[in-house]
Amino acid sequence: MTNPSEPTGARRLLLRVRRHWDWGRRQGFGRLIEEDQLNPVTRARLALEKRRWRRAHHVAPYATPVYLIGLQRSGTNMIARGLEEAPEFEVRNENDRDAFDRFRLRPDSEIRDLVARSGQRYVLFKPLCDSHRANELLDTMETPSPGRAIWAYRDVDGRVRSSVAKFGPSNLQALQRIAAGEGDGMWQAGGLMAENLELLGRFDLAAMSPESAAALFWYLRNSLYFSLELDRRDDVLLVSYEAMVSSPEAEMGRICGFLSLDYRPQLHAHVDARAAGVRTPLPIDPVVRRLCDELSVRLGAAHGGLGGLAPPGA
Repeated sequence: MTNPSEPTGARRLLLRVRRHWDWGRRQGFGRLIEEDQLNPVTRARLALEKRRWRRAHHVAPYATPVYLIGLQRSGTNMIARGLEEAPEFEVRNENDRDAFDRFRLRPDSEIRDLVARSGQRYVLFKPLCDSHRANELLDTMETPSPGRAIWAYRDVDGRVRSSVAKFGPSNLQALQRIAAGEGDGMWQAGGLMAENLELLGRFDLAAMSPESAAALFWYLRNSLYFSLELDRRDDVLLVSYEAMVSSPEAEMGRICGFLSLDYRPQLHAHVDARAAGVRTPLPIDPVVRRLCDELSVRLGAAHGGLGGLAPPGA
């Protein structure tokens, strides 16, 4: 269902181009090209390597769908870029029109067909706006080979900085609409239960800063990992952005082990520690901060590694 208040057609395209241009101007167009995988030389090299792999193997229709989920600005592009270096992988990012419509997965029948037609061993989808459908994607897709899911998360301050820098007050605007009863059809409202809506109603969203709203959104979306009981599934792996940039060999090794994929250093050769430095905590609403700190500890315990960062000031 499409929300009637969402921009459509040419206006949506214009807003997206303007947002990307502004973000590229502030963050550097080199990073934009890298993040959106726009380098034609890299794309041509990867296409050739994957074509060679397909000629040497006969996988279809038994490719394994891999769903890379979580919250935007949590390192999913970094993970996808690494896995795309493996010739066994076909990567269908959220701007792939065959797999996505306005960043939402197309109907299951179309996704099944893409998996069945793939000549690679794995087909990676990045349905961040469908993260609340994780159990459904894993249990009802009915692909010949069962799917796997990777839930990526990032510390709240790092994610808030990145989100506000790229998307501005979009999380605040989404929460305001949900609180006003306009959440029907919005992916941002997906998976929210009555207690989540009750919690949302306690805050004065009209007076809340974009940073505090982005942190509250971080809390609501990452809470899904537990409310959906994904922590109890052996076909879901929790991956930490902080662990990836601090110890890329170990964290990518966890992903490879989970997928039964041969580890190779080039899968994390692009990862650097530019975002791993310690920064001053953001001025976030104290109630929101407490909720996020508690969830951070819980996520860190579930991850069991470098993802368990202590909350600021702890």
